[in-house]
Parts: sequence; C-alpha cells; structure tokens
Amino acid sequence: MLSDEILLSKAKELIESKISWGDSKEWTNQDFVALSEKIQEQINVSLSHVTLKRIWGKVKYDSLPNTHTLNTLVQFVGYENWRAFKIKNGNIMPVSSGVSLAQETKRASLLSEGRSRMYKTIDVLAVIVILTGCIFTFIQAAKFKLNLEDYSFSSKKAISTGVPNSVIFDYDATKAPTDIVIIQQSWDSKLRTRVPKDQRQHTSIYYFPDFYKAKLIIGNEIVKEHELFIKSDGWLTAVDVSPVPVYFKKEDAIANGKLSLSVEKIELQNIKLQPDIRTTLYGNVQDFGEIYTDQFIFETSLKNDYREGSSACQKTNIFLLADDAVTGIPLCAKGCVSDIDFYFSGIHLSGKKKDLSAFGTDFSDFVKVRIESENGKGKIFLDNVLTYEVNAGKRAKIIGIYFLFEGTGSVDYVKLQSDKVIFEDQFDETPSTIQ
Repeated sequence: MLSDEILLSKAKELIESKISWGDSKEWTNQDFVALSEKIQEQINVSLSHVTLKRIWGKVKYDSLPNTHTLNTLVQFVGYENWRAFKIKNGNIMPVSSGVSLAQETKRASLLSEGRSRMYKTIDVLAVIVILTGCIFTFIQAAKFKLNLEDYSFSSKKAISTGVPNSVIFDYDATKAPTDIVIIQQSWDSKLRTRVPKDQRQHTSIYYFPDFYKAKLIIGNEIVKEHELFIKSDGWLTAVDVSPVPVYFKKEDAIANGKLSLSVEKIELQNIKLQPDIRTTLYGNVQDFGEIYTDQFIFETSLKNDYREGSSACQKTNIFLLADDAVTGIPLCAKGCVSDIDFYFSGIHLSGKKKDLSAFGTDFSDFVKVRIESENGKGKIFLDNVLTYEVNAGKRAKIIGIYFLFEGTGSVDYVKLQSDKVIFEDQFDETPSTIQ
C-alpha cells in the first residue's frame, strides 16, 4: 500500500496534468486563485487558494489535508472521493513521476541489485506506455481535418460599458468530429469552458475591462476567434478577491486630487489584507483614439501606500493595455526585483533572468514615471532620470490604463499623449479629458 503522502503527490500530478499550466513550481498566487475558481466551477465545492498553496508547498504546512480537502482534490480529477482514489491507486507500485529515465536509473543504482532491476523495468514500461499514448493521440488528431467553414462563433455584450459584463456567445459546432468543444474567454488558456457541441449558446462573465480575443476550440485547434472590447465606465476601482472582485464607487477612490483607496475603506468591506496578499486595481479602458505603442508618451506619479507583513515588497505595476500587446512597468522594494516582470509592447523580461534592479524604489514618497516610445525605442524615466531602455516592440492601438498595487496605493495624475495630449486626469474637480 502506498502512503497517503505519496497518494497526495499522485493526486497533485493528475491535477497538474489536467489543467496543463506548466511546472507548478512556477505557479503564482493568481494561479492558485484560478485553480480554486476552476474547482468551484466544475464540482461546486469551495477550496480556498490558501489551502491549495499549502498543499503545493507554497506555504509551510506539515500536516496531511483533512478529508474534505482530499475528497475535493480527487473529485476534481474524476474520483468519487478519497477512499475510492486510494482503492484505485493504493496498490500501485510508484514509478518515476516528473523524473527523467536517466535520473531514475541513477537513483536505482544506489539500491540493491534486485530493486534496481525492478525500477528499471518499471521505467521502461512507463516510457513505452507514454510513447504509445502519444502515438495514439497523434493518430487520432490526424483524423480530424477540420473545415473552418463548418463552424460559426459570435458574441454580444449584456451592457455596452462597465463590469461585470455578461457576454452571450452564439456558436455552431455540430459538425465537430470530437466532443471536445471549448470556448476560451481570451488569450488566457485558464479561462476555458467545455461546452456541448449540439448546444448553440454559452454565456460568460467578464469581471475586468480589457481587449479580449474569444476563441472557439475544437479538440486542440482554434477554428474561430473574434475581438471583444469590454470598456470601463471611467475609472474602475476594485480589489481582486476570489472568486469575484470587490468593486468600489468612484467617490470612494477619487478625492483631494488623488486616485486613492484607503486601507480603512477596503477593510470596511470585510477584506483582510493579511496574511493573503490582495491587489488593488485602478483601471480606465476605452477608445482613446489614434494612439499606438510605437509613438506615445505616458506620464504619472504614484505611490504604494501599504507595507505590512506579506506585502513588504510593495509590488506595483503600471500597464498600458493595447489591442495586441501590453506595456507593463514594474516597481517594488529594492530587495524584491528578482520577482518582477517587465513588458514593452510584446517584449517580456523576467527579473529571474534579467537585471531589473533599476525598478527597485522607495515608496516613502510619490515616484514620477514617464514612458516614451519613439523610433523603435522605449525609454522609462523614474523621477526624471532615464532608468531603462528597450526596443519598442510591435505596433498596437492603446486602449487602456491599469494601475495594480499590492495592498493599495495612490495616483496623483495621468497624462497620455502622442503629438498632442490624448487623455489627461488630475483627479480634481476638472473632469478627465479626451482630445
């Protein structure tokens, strides 16, 4: 019989294989939030992202999960409960899992000769089974020669502006050669829903404004996709809480010449900022006119207002959303630059692989940020000092501004321009302007 710890590892492997989000060692807090939502959606059982982080070792926790948690995990991958999972899997000899054949052979050489032969035999059989499965899958996929004209896919929004916004998808997939028919809300493969191929409508809720590309997928092939522009009604203020963000009124966040949501107002909504990290969003998504990522200037002044407990890094991001790219400027405490990501119109640089120490800052005061894109070059200025340069990347139409604060933060002003000022907001009595 296998121990409960080994069986739990197997259950996690099945979940990782099912959702196909890559190496779980690289999963972020948002990934665990998304997994919690996916479990809730599929089996209608709530399992918090904090619990999931404990199970995957992101948070120190030495005990085995309780029976409810174990039941929920294996129900997500098709078992009736943990007992059924143990009966089905408990007498199976463990084989290599996430370990290469060479690594397993090296480990086996340290064992007795008899046990070494046993493990090597099991490894060879496992490789044969995997290869056979891959070949079968390839042959099956080859049978599906999809005619894109056999499918249709369109949508309409429940409201013209604002979030949350329900979108009604009309689709025709009746000629699909497989029952695997999926509607994907956007570029994010985590936001997928399997739908009946003989059904004609499916609805989804979009909780954040952005420019999306919805997709109809048959098997593993995108057969149709279309653009979906979800606009905000001016500035949106929200705290990212699973499964639904908490929205705040404009007057809660815009006052005294600042865009700022206080800790007190967040906590009045029964949102705890500790120990889980919460993110406050300020977003303005709309048609700004003819302004593109290869020719613009963006200016702002901002400050992260929260540095407590697990929010010591004060991670802050400015995003300029576009219809086919994103520009994301990260700021954080100087000791945390390894854990940030920089985006510039299709270019992505990770703090794990690149020196992004220029974006480490002290939020004891407001930080002035200026982003320029011109003649194939992107330049970032912090407090009027040229801090970073990068190739400007692809050309795309700018459609939105996001500020994301770990905890919460304040924005003093915003200005977006090309050859003239396109959008400006001082957050005072004068309304924001679009030229």
